Amino acid sequence: MTPILTITLNPAVDLDTATADVRPGPKLRCDTPRLDPGGGGINVSRAMAELGGDSLALVAAGGGMGVVLAKLLAATGLPMRVIEAPGETRQSVAVMERETGKQFRFIFPGPIWAETDIARAEAEIAEAVPRGGLVVLSGSHPPGFPDDFPARLVTLCAALEARLVLDTSGAALRALEAGRIEGLEVLRLDDEEAEELAARPLASALDSADFAQSLVRGGVARVVVLARGAEGSILATEEGRWLSHAAKVPVRSKTGAGDSFVAGFALGLSRGDALPDCLQRGMAAASAAVMTEATRLCERSDAERLIADCPVETI
Repeated sequence: MTPILTITLNPAVDLDTATADVRPGPKLRCDTPRLDPGGGGINVSRAMAELGGDSLALVAAGGGMGVVLAKLLAATGLPMRVIEAPGETRQSVAVMERETGKQFRFIFPGPIWAETDIARAEAEIAEAVPRGGLVVLSGSHPPGFPDDFPARLVTLCAALEARLVLDTSGAALRALEAGRIEGLEVLRLDDEEAEELAARPLASALDSADFAQSLVRGGVARVVVLARGAEGSILATEEGRWLSHAAKVPVRSKTGAGDSFVAGFALGLSRGDALPDCLQRGMAAASAAVMTEATRLCERSDAERLIADCPVETI
């Protein structure tokens, strides 16, 4: 199996709790909070471990919350490498309103990175990239990080014969719009990100497939995956396009579904599975994730059981 490195530049300590109802004014008495290590790459590594795979999680962390994050990660048993962030690791807060079942999510910014901090981080990332391996860059970029960092990482990976999977938003999305990112192995976008990049609605699966394949033919990535929420996910290459349907399951929380998809998909890639099979396994993991509460990710038994419920068809 190809070695996998996940990179989380802007991790968070995820705090999850519940209260009777959310309204302005009075103090809202909450349940005992649950703390989890969070951030795109961390979640991908956690989900991958649950699915039976291995990865090294490279995480930028700093300050008191960085110490908390490192302890939470150590408790998971994940292999990890921590690089020093230039400030306090952020927190994110999810509050479930018991009265309605609605979830309110509060996301804070991370520390601001200066050029010297970025140069140091890039040097440490270069040491961690596995030769001939798979690198997953997932989650938002912290303030100060260059929009085209994924393009710089593509160059680094190419020198080590590694492949880059990008699942991000914000700054990297702006760089994609400007045409400054090319040569990815895989680009994954959710439905909102895809429509923002396309600058038009993608009303149907066919619209998504056409746009995904246009990105492939434009040299952005060899493989483009566009999520379409409850409908499923589209995968396009130069040669073909496929749709894997989402399993029909009870939805408790959509948090972590995208990261679970990337974990299942990347795990298949690392094993050399055919792309439609990778898509199906990713979709099964995403479907399993929405069945769990709050910030919990997919469970292996559900993900394996749901593979048959996520059929793949050409489109």
